[in-house]
Order: sequence, then structure tokens, then C-alpha cells
Amino acid sequence: MEPIHNFFENYLKKESIFREKTVLLSSYDPDDVLYRKEQLQEVANILAPALRLEKPSNLFIYGKTGTGKTLSVRHVLRSMVEIAQKNQVPLKSIYINCKLKRVADTEYRLISQLIKEFGQEVPSTGLPTDEVYNIFYQLLDRQDQTVLLVLDEIDQLTKKIGDEVLYNLTRINSELHRSQICLVGISNSLIFSENLDPRVKSSLSEEELIFPPYNAIQIQDILRQRAQRAFKEGTIQAGVIEKCAAYAAREHGDVRRAIDLLRVAGELAERSGTTFITITHLDEAESKVESDKIINVATNQPKQFQSVLYPILLLSKQKKSLFTGEIYDLYKNLCKRSSTNVLTQRRVSDILAELDMLGIINAKIISKGRYGRTREISVSIDENIVIKLKEILEKSLQLN
Repeated sequence: MEPIHNFFENYLKKESIFREKTVLLSSYDPDDVLYRKEQLQEVANILAPALRLEKPSNLFIYGKTGTGKTLSVRHVLRSMVEIAQKNQVPLKSIYINCKLKRVADTEYRLISQLIKEFGQEVPSTGLPTDEVYNIFYQLLDRQDQTVLLVLDEIDQLTKKIGDEVLYNLTRINSELHRSQICLVGISNSLIFSENLDPRVKSSLSEEELIFPPYNAIQIQDILRQRAQRAFKEGTIQAGVIEKCAAYAAREHGDVRRAIDLLRVAGELAERSGTTFITITHLDEAESKVESDKIINVATNQPKQFQSVLYPILLLSKQKKSLFTGEIYDLYKNLCKRSSTNVLTQRRVSDILAELDMLGIINAKIISKGRYGRTREISVSIDENIVIKLKEILEKSLQLN
């Protein structure tokens, strides 16, 4: 016990290289959102009617991970709520992250969470879903108000429970007399809306906004802005910010990943006992964050997603380039072994597109002349991650 006790005593005596570490967390909202002036204004223009008690159009925002979608929406909503309170406008803002388990993994849980936002609770199970909706409607309609409901990672919601819940939410206003609700959906998937039921698509996507990726120079500026507050002066070696931005620019301009990298590099520097962050710490952080991100993404996906990914990892040991047909054949065999429903080849193609977007595979569409088109697929993650991921999927799919 004594050595550990001494370690903690010494740890407290050491001076941290961090000044304000919270600046590097995903929950941090900066006062100034760099390089998103146009998008902020667009979101503000669409949602502003809520301040006049008029229903804004439903808004659907999409763009790749780390392009500032959530940050921008939270920034606009925070400002709107402040103005509403100052002018006594009955405006309520609700933010739900649909990726979180036990919040949005069933329709019942999602509506229960919304009820909780109004200060009431329902049992975690047991009530008919219609009754839970009725409770929600009554709470919504207790007073004259406009509710802005943000569903972040909305594609994760429909993946888990289908799009019927979105149809129900878009139809709520026809049931209300005193209040109105506006939906803001945020998605990392650029093809998300293509798979929606046409009824849902027409009512949900009244306004659409695409967030483009940041470039390396923009990421550098954002990192410098955060690093200035997060770290003590003189603790970052020359070239670290630039290389960190280059890593993230390579990953489709994901600034969130760049900020995570910088934070992890800082933590690794502290653990090694140095007083500044070097390129070596950043390279170590890149390897750690990449592995954690991929494993976290894969383990949180539905079983069907994992059932498509597993054959790719299996086949990649034998050959570098794979084709949709051979992956689909192995996927079907896997489904039979685990008594799982077999998805159509089109739906499997959609999952392959998502895996490509997540950076787990590289999918290139090639023409086979009169035989049509197919995807040529290769694994784009490190071999060590492939081995680790394969083991995790074998347990999850009970293939041992």
C-alpha cells in the first residue's frame, strides 16, 4: 500500500502541464465557434421564429463526425434560451444524444426520457407505449410554449428502433392545442435520409443543412484556440499542433478527434514525467485514440452491423481486396449459424458505406462492364486493431 500512497503524494506535488483541461472535453462550449459563422447564421435563421411563438421548420443537419454540428446547434440554442428568458418568451430546449444506451435504445425509453425533461417520471417498463405518448402530449400541452427538440446522432436511433418513432414525433403538433414542437435532427451519416420512410422524410426534412469538413489550417486555428486555454505557456513543442491538425485532416476534417488527440498527448506527457508535449507523445496518442475509437464504434453497433464487419475482418487475412458478393455470401452463412435474419444485399451495401465513412474499410466502386458495378473493399485499420476487434466481435456474435 505504501508505494501507491507515496505515488499519490508525489502526484499532488507535481505541477500539471494543464491549465484548464475541460476546454479539451467534448462537452465544452466555446464562446466563439470558429469557421462556422455561415452555418450558425443559417441555424439561427431557421429556428428564430420560435422566439415569436411561431413554429420553426423542422431542421435536419448532417455532416461527418467532428464538423461542428452539435457544437453549433448548442451554441445557437444557448443564445436563444438566454434571449427567451430575458424577454419572457416560453421557449424550452431539449437535447437528446441518441447514441446513449438506456436513453434512446427503445421507443419507450426515448419518450420516457422526454417526459423526464418535463420533471415527471414513468416506470422504466410496463406501460403501453400509447399511454407513455399521451403522458408526453399532456406535459407538452400544459402551457403555451415552443419546444425545440434536438435529436443528436438521429441515425443511431433509427438503426436501433426504426423510423416509426420519427413519424410519431413529426405528427405531434396535430395533437397539440397550446404548444408546438420543432425537431432538429443531427446525423453523421450523409446517406441517412435516403433510407427513411417517404412519410417521415417529407415531414422531418423541411430544412436541410450540410456541414463541410474543416481543412488542416482551420483545425490548426481551432487547436491553438483551445490549447491556449487548456495548457500552461511553453508546454507544447513546435510542430505538435500542426501534426495534430494533419492527422485530423486526413480523417475527413474531424476536429473533435484532433482535440481528443491533443488531450491524450498531454495526459501521456504528464504520465511520462515531462513538462512539455512532444511529437512522440502525439504519435502515441494517435495510436491509442484510433484503436479506442474503432473498437468503441464497432462494439456499440447493432448485431447486423457486426455480422457484416466480421466476414470482412476474416477474409482480409487471406486477401487484400474483397468484393461485395463474397462478403455477402460469408455474411449469409454467419446469419444462418447465429439464427439471425438475413438483410438484403442493398442493405448490406448501405452498411459497407457506413463502415467506409467510419474509416474502418476503404470501399471503392468499380465497373465490371456489362456485369454492372461492385465495391472493391480493403481494410484500412492497423493489423493489431483487426485482431483485437475480431476477438470482440466473436464474443458479441457468440461465435466461440
